[in-house]
This record gives sequence, structure tokens and C-alpha cells, in this order.
Amino acid sequence: MTNQQPLTNTSQESSATNLTNILAYNEEFVNRHEYEQYLTDKYPDKKMVIFTCMDTRLVELLPKAMNLRNGDVKIIKNAGAIISQPFGSVVRSVLVAIYELEANEVVVVGHYECGMTGLNSERIVEKAKQRGVDDLVLDTLTNSGIKLHHWLRGFDNVQEGVLNSVRILRNHPLLPGDIPVHGMIIDPTTGKLDLVADGYEYLEQKSKGFHSNHDLDDTTCTTR
Repeated sequence: MTNQQPLTNTSQESSATNLTNILAYNEEFVNRHEYEQYLTDKYPDKKMVIFTCMDTRLVELLPKAMNLRNGDVKIIKNAGAIISQPFGSVVRSVLVAIYELEANEVVVVGHYECGMTGLNSERIVEKAKQRGVDDLVLDTLTNSGIKLHHWLRGFDNVQEGVLNSVRILRNHPLLPGDIPVHGMIIDPTTGKLDLVADGYEYLEQKSKGFHSNHDLDDTTCTTR
């Protein structure tokens, strides 16, 4: 059994400072009408959905490297640009963007040096216990059929991760058959993009009768 570890005074002070700074800046941001340069609507001008990683290096780099401005695309993020299940929140967001927000193209963008490469799920569980998550809670989750180590898994390499997410989207029963799904990998330092799955080529091959995953998913693979 483990006990919940309270936040240290230093952690509490840091969090409070962050929140205070955000709210103070936001008040000035609104008062100065700085939001006006970002005015747009909810429909993506480029009719595109970007699914990418939450890595801090990509926050500004990825939009700049892809020539994206506010209002151009819908951006969905999680750890590693991983789709862990076909009926989870990521795919739901993609489908909402397509059916409700007029998107007609999807791009999965992973990145080199991703922390999800070779992710150690056992280390995460151990850190959770150190932060106060009780063994009883973990046992209850396991006994309920939740496989934490499987749920917390990453991928062996980033190309594998991107191609798997692309494959899940392309084969999803609720995705319209005419939606191209591309796969790219971005360099988190330079912003260089490598195309690893061409959605246009996939649809063209599909129209010609190619149906195997090998024929359709791996025709554009490149290595760094």
C-alpha cells in the first residue's frame, strides 16, 4: 500500500505562479484586442485534419514548417500521435472534423526523437506508485480487465507508429472511402518533413483493385 504524496511547497508555488501569470497576461491580451489578428471560424480553410504529437518542440515549429495559420486546419494531439483503439477519442475527433466541420483530408505527423519510442510502461507504473497511486487501485484495474502495460505502450520506431495510425484510419468502417490519409515524420529541430504514406497514391491504387495492406500502406516509406 502506498500513501498519496502531497505536492511540495515549491511545486505548489510554481503552479500558482504559472496560473497567476497566465491570467494576468490573458487580461492584457484581451484588453489590447490582440485576439483580432486570430479571428476566424470553426471550419478549417484548408479542409484538413492534422493528428500529431504533443511534444513541446512542435507547438510552433509544426505549423510554421507546414505553412499553417490560425483557422487553416484542425489539430489533434496526443502522446506519440498514436491511435490505440479505433473507437477512441482521437478517431472520434477525426470523424467529427470530417462530418461536421467539412474536413476532407487527414495527415498523421509523427516526429523523430519521440519519447514514445520504446516507452517503458513498467517505469510509468512505478512512478505512479511513487506519486501515491495505491497498489489496490492498480490491482483493481488489472482485475477489471484493463491491461495497463498494453495501454501505456509506445512503438519500436516512429515510422512504425505513424504507419499504424494511418492504417487504422484508412481501414476504419466510418471513414468515407474518398478521404486521403497521409503519414509524415517531422524533424523536431529543423522542421523537415518526410512523407512515409501518400494518401493520394493509396486511393489511386485502391481504385485499381489493390487491396493488401502491404500494397496500400507501405508504398511511400522513406528512411531518415
